[in-house]
Amino acid sequence: MKAPIFTYRRPDDIDGALTLLADHAGEAQVLAGGQSLMPTLNMRLSSPGMLVDINRIASLRGIADRGEAIRVGALVRHAEVAESSLIADRVPLIALAMPHVAHMAVRNRGTTCGSLALADPSAEMPAVAVALDARIVLNKRGATRTVSARAFFQGLYQTGRDDDEMITEVLFPVARENEIFGFAELSRRHGDFATVGVAVRARHIAGALDDLSVVFFGSEPTPLLSPGARDIVVAADSTDIVLTDAARAMTTDMEPMDNQQGRGETKRKQAAVLLQRTLRGMLGQARVRSSDV
Repeated sequence: MKAPIFTYRRPDDIDGALTLLADHAGEAQVLAGGQSLMPTLNMRLSSPGMLVDINRIASLRGIADRGEAIRVGALVRHAEVAESSLIADRVPLIALAMPHVAHMAVRNRGTTCGSLALADPSAEMPAVAVALDARIVLNKRGATRTVSARAFFQGLYQTGRDDDEMITEVLFPVARENEIFGFAELSRRHGDFATVGVAVRARHIAGALDDLSVVFFGSEPTPLLSPGARDIVVAADSTDIVLTDAARAMTTDMEPMDNQQGRGETKRKQAAVLLQRTLRGMLGQARVRSSDV
């Protein structure tokens, strides 16, 4: 199939893009990587009246160290993020998740900010953003605001972005010295969207894990930050049985969806196994770090 007729505009600066979005709010869509937008256009699952191609806007490119956060611009491709030593050193959870993001051809064009804007519940970057409580910067004509990732994702493919706004950058907090991260997902093929996945941030003290941020994704309409995880402490000497019990306790926060990829209760059990394995790996890291002190 072919895409429906639409108007195409390619502004040279942010002001031009924001003017188009303001003048055509509800009708215009931003085109950055287009790895999700173009297929939906061609299958006629979406029919915007205008595409605003932002690929000429140089200020939207680049990964930069902002001190306590790493800035990822709206035109930064997944491949750039995956190859960035700054990301690997300062935001290791992204580095753990990025090998699971789509396939190489998609990573070469798809953008991290575009993944956040789409808010696919099975995508990795929204889950990472929620686990780290990243800050998403939204611009519209005459105004800029910053939204916590934990407030940004509001429903299935629904976000807190208004029709006349676009994401210009996302700010990921840098890892603290006492933080450890874990990531795992289950998919039919490596690189496919996740059936269920977990993204985890924790603080390690004397080989133990506490202050847990556990996000489940792929199974819920939005990335789910486990409310019960923060109250759980994983002791340094925890056995596999203890880890299994802790993981099962956290998965009680889930309300997994039934869909073509499986029943909700099956996803809950899968998430528990993934989380148990992830916590075991993180606990091993914590023990090593404690022994090095």
